[in-house]
Amino acid sequence: MIPRVVLAPLAGGPFTPELAAAVSNAGGLGFVAAGYLSAETLRERIRATRALTDRPIGVNLFVLHEQPVDEAAVAAYGERLAREGFELGEPHFDDDELAAKIQVVAEERVPVVSTTFGPPPTELVARVPEVWATVTTPEEARRALAAGARVLVLQGAEAGGHRGSWDDADGPDLPVRELVAQTRGLGVPLVAAGGLDHVPQGADAVQAGTAFLLCPEAGTSEPHRRALAEGRATAVTRAFTGRRARGLVNRFMTEHEDAPKAYPHVHHLTAPLRAAARAAGDPEALNLWAGAGAAPRAQPAADVVARLGA
Repeated sequence: MIPRVVLAPLAGGPFTPELAAAVSNAGGLGFVAAGYLSAETLRERIRATRALTDRPIGVNLFVLHEQPVDEAAVAAYGERLAREGFELGEPHFDDDELAAKIQVVAEERVPVVSTTFGPPPTELVARVPEVWATVTTPEEARRALAAGARVLVLQGAEAGGHRGSWDDADGPDLPVRELVAQTRGLGVPLVAAGGLDHVPQGADAVQAGTAFLLCPEAGTSEPHRRALAEGRATAVTRAFTGRRARGLVNRFMTEHEDAPKAYPHVHHLTAPLRAAARAAGDPEALNLWAGAGAAPRAQPAADVVARLGA
């Protein structure tokens, strides 16, 4: 039986061992975000989280395979950003050290590992007790089960952060409740994700990220916290990473609606400008990932778990 409340991975800053441990200690399932970390840093984060809880934890892995991208469009985007005065990185593909991270979660005996952006790799299924797969369509759900997933994380259109879709196609995206309705007959536990404040009918658990962003245990940056408190609207954009993601609307998002489809190439391109905005406390040039309609509260993670699981 899975816990009713699951912490979304929150890669790229908001995740902390303290947050994941607090969720697990409160009876939920805290996830360690492996995205953008080195394999050895992931190992350190797993051990740091375990030092704070004796309850089960999970790890989320990115499953990325190189796809053709419009290199001319990426170069033109970089040139435009450079003219606007932004410091930039070098666009390129990498698979986020997937093989090395599978080795780490196996060696560290992580009981639950979830995947995002693609089907669970065969080696992961063979080496980890329980694999969950993030899916955004019924077809992805069926393919995930065929690949060996034992739990489905159903990411609805309302979810904050990157779309977990396997092909990064432009919408439309299914609302989370519709996705639950279309997959509830598959015979496996369902974890619903996307702007939810409770476990919806037909699902076994809720996965929440935005709800935890204002917790004292979270590593959410000051400008991100400030923007969340302002109650801004959300929209889906490729501007920051080249992959569709939902965040609070800001100036950078609205001025770069034509960003090319190229992940993680654009992520690497814009990483320095986002780091500079974060350091300067500027929410207008920073990715402010958040789910639609979410209203996070500045309260301890244990209180959020209690509220979502009620």
